[in-house]
Amino acid sequence: MTRARSALVDPATTPYYHCIGRCIRRAFLCGFDAVTGRDYGHRRQWFLDRLASLTRIFCIEVCAYAIMSNHYHLVLRLNAGKAKGLSDGDVLRRWQKLHHLPMLVQRIQKGEAVSGAETRRARELIQTRRERLANLSWFMREFNEHLSRLANAEDRCTGRFWEGRFKSQALLDEQALFSCMVYVDLNPIRAGMAETPETSDYTSIQQRIQGVHRASKLRLAEFVQRGAAAPDSGLPMDWPAYLELVDWTGRAIVPGKRGSIPPALPTALQRLDICPDAFLRQMSGAGFGSSDMVGSADGMRQAAARCGRRHVHGIRQAEQLFRKDKTSRGEV
Repeated sequence: MTRARSALVDPATTPYYHCIGRCIRRAFLCGFDAVTGRDYGHRRQWFLDRLASLTRIFCIEVCAYAIMSNHYHLVLRLNAGKAKGLSDGDVLRRWQKLHHLPMLVQRIQKGEAVSGAETRRARELIQTRRERLANLSWFMREFNEHLSRLANAEDRCTGRFWEGRFKSQALLDEQALFSCMVYVDLNPIRAGMAETPETSDYTSIQQRIQGVHRASKLRLAEFVQRGAAAPDSGLPMDWPAYLELVDWTGRAIVPGKRGSIPPALPTALQRLDICPDAFLRQMSGAGFGSSDMVGSADGMRQAAARCGRRHVHGIRQAEQLFRKDKTSRGEV
């Protein structure tokens, strides 16, 4: 049964979410359609341009992305603290880039006289828009609707572009965050569309490897040394360790790739306390397609309790993947 988004997204539990959107009927509406012979590959740039625009407006950062031929993956971080720190003027300037402001707010901006009740109502309207600037549903709504309108205008048609509402998964801890980011960054390799991360077009891993994110319109969340004083958008791992993790995982799961798993586990895996065999099973895709939250088994149980849920699909897989659950119960 479909769950309300409010039951799936709780910034107090975790700011990180994995979002997936798919075109109707699994059609290749963002790539080359062999049936019709039409190439829609240029639309993938639309995705990046829209992401760049929205991240300058919303208080939401992009940790990882992969724009495929008929679907996309996003790993996003909700920065509610940043939204709370914005002045009322900043909130209105940001929101005005997307929608017209309420007439009452426009009157106040023009310096017109208003009553005390109208002033209180205006503050409520501003607060509502402040909350929306860190709201996952509003971000994805502005993202998907814009792309749908562009595609329909190009095709001179009306109707649905997406097969349904976007899917979201809560990433409850660092293990879940980085395993999901690796899964997203390796999507083109797993699909046979690329052989190496640096040749994986329209992915965050390629953007980071090329170093173009500093000059790109789309700014990605930065990696920082674990334990260092991190900015609000910092990812708690250094970049070389993450790249090593992506490269090791890609070599291990892609048929025909040269190299093999080294005898000693990479430092990144040891630091994240991830079981290598279970990690590879997770990277097959099953772990990121069947549950609305990902993380350690203990973390999933605690998050379910906060949401008033008795059962969460994926607990057994989490126990196999994250070894610290076993360690805490003396099973290792």
